[in-house]
Amino acid sequence: MSWNKYYDSQKNNVAAKNNAISPYYGGNKQNNVANAQVTSIKPCKDNCAKVSGGTASDCVNTPAPIVPLVTGAVAKIPVVLAELTVQVNVNSIIDLPEYAWEIKDIKKHLKVTQCLLIQDTNMLFLKGFVRKNIQYATRSCSNKETFCGDIKHCTVDVPWSCTTPVFFNGIAPLAPVPRTATEFEYLRQQKLHGPEFADKDNLMSGDLSEFNQISTEYFNELPYCELISSRIVEFDEQLGRVRHDYYKMPFEEKQFKSIEEKMVIFLTLKVLQNRQVAIPPTGLAAIPDEDC
Repeated sequence: MSWNKYYDSQKNNVAAKNNAISPYYGGNKQNNVANAQVTSIKPCKDNCAKVSGGTASDCVNTPAPIVPLVTGAVAKIPVVLAELTVQVNVNSIIDLPEYAWEIKDIKKHLKVTQCLLIQDTNMLFLKGFVRKNIQYATRSCSNKETFCGDIKHCTVDVPWSCTTPVFFNGIAPLAPVPRTATEFEYLRQQKLHGPEFADKDNLMSGDLSEFNQISTEYFNELPYCELISSRIVEFDEQLGRVRHDYYKMPFEEKQFKSIEEKMVIFLTLKVLQNRQVAIPPTGLAAIPDEDC
């Protein structure tokens, strides 16, 4: 092949490559990729992931023998100190981000962030919030017979806190053991020098040049809480309801932006503490499997 033919063939290959459509740059030619907008780092595929399957049939199980501990033991388990129902009264005002015309629904979830028993007392400190999701109606268009709009929602956390005395209807909590620090000294004998001391005189006393101490620290079990149930009774009232005459709408429709809520929360909980409990031996024995 002559040099001119070889040069023409290489030139044609480069031109074809530059005019090719790039799959990485949204259909731009490769000779203009510097100014092209990247649309994908990989060639596009028509098919995405697929999931297939169905309802599984019933699973068969065979009861296994339970071998209990019958020789007795000392276990560290939670012990119930008290079980009580606390009443918490909450009064708050909620300002919506926009004007609403009607409350459609309010979903509530009680959250407890602190439940602390101050030991050597019977005072229980409680703190938390009520997570409320408020669904309300807005206006898009209306006339004298109809009122249309969107349903929107707003989620707020309403805080609450209180203290309540606890009657230990289970068992009284263990008193905390305080840490101790005890100093001690060693006897030291020293010769005495001076005209007022005899040669046989010695100074017997503690050594002031040293400091000795025994420190003991006890890590007590802190009582804790376990939630059982909650019940919320609430009364929500719209504040500042206004009717606008420049809107054509049914005569009962009025807009508002603030809600005053009153809630009574009934919270049932247990107060527990980890304690060492002696489990006595029993007369039960392991029941052998007849099929074995």
